[in-house]
Amino acid sequence: MRFDPARLLLIAGPCALESDAVCRSVAAALAALGAAHPELQVLFKGSFDKANRTSLAGARGPGLAEGLAQLAAVRREFGLPVLTDVHDAAQVAPVAEVCDVLQIPAFLCRQTDLLLAAAATGRTVNVKKGQFLAPGDMVHVTAKLRGGGASEVWQTERGTTFGYHNLVVDMRAFPQLARHGRPVIFDATHAVQLPGAGGGHSSGQREFVPPLACAALAAGADGLFIETHPDPDRALSDGPNMVALADLPAVIARCLAVWRAVRA
Repeated sequence: MRFDPARLLLIAGPCALESDAVCRSVAAALAALGAAHPELQVLFKGSFDKANRTSLAGARGPGLAEGLAQLAAVRREFGLPVLTDVHDAAQVAPVAEVCDVLQIPAFLCRQTDLLLAAAATGRTVNVKKGQFLAPGDMVHVTAKLRGGGASEVWQTERGTTFGYHNLVVDMRAFPQLARHGRPVIFDATHAVQLPGAGGGHSSGQREFVPPLACAALAAGADGLFIETHPDPDRALSDGPNMVALADLPAVIARCLAVWRAVRA
């Protein structure tokens, strides 16, 4: 899949893949959002395994086989390109058979073997900047992917560790990341996560998603990553920082207004 600079890239979907009903509900809403706003380039995201949960008790998702079946159904039934995370090199080949974009989680962004395996598939690779990295350090991450033959590389800012249980988004990161010559995406929902602050799980502040998303677009971001769910408070993973599906159209309309103004 190729990034279209004439459209705002939107990667959206539930954090962890859950039931077929949740998956289809979100996919239908995203397909409708894309139809209503031709300026959007919409991808469906969903994780088949949340391998870095805070505690062993955390729900991880349906697993590789069932998760890929759900993603394939979204692609087939709703016409949306799909994205999911890969956590080790053994997962890369089967995921690449189904998904248009392979995503490298932030904690794994320096794992050379994983990066090279993803690059070798010929699929687009979206790599999240680690919470522990400076924006300039991502040049080495993207160089690994380019050296491995990646057809296209995207880089996603998701905030930087700021003391315990907190992240901060430095708006200077967007022009700095843009210097690497790759599209820059803002993960607006993980940026408002409070890692580990929920007592064995992460908490979050979803009310800050819209202002941070707008600020990132004003600072030069090319796209947004927004996790959404029909009922975030009942979601299996990352509910406190996900946007309610019913609220997503208003959030995106606000973001599109900023995106248009920046490019006017």
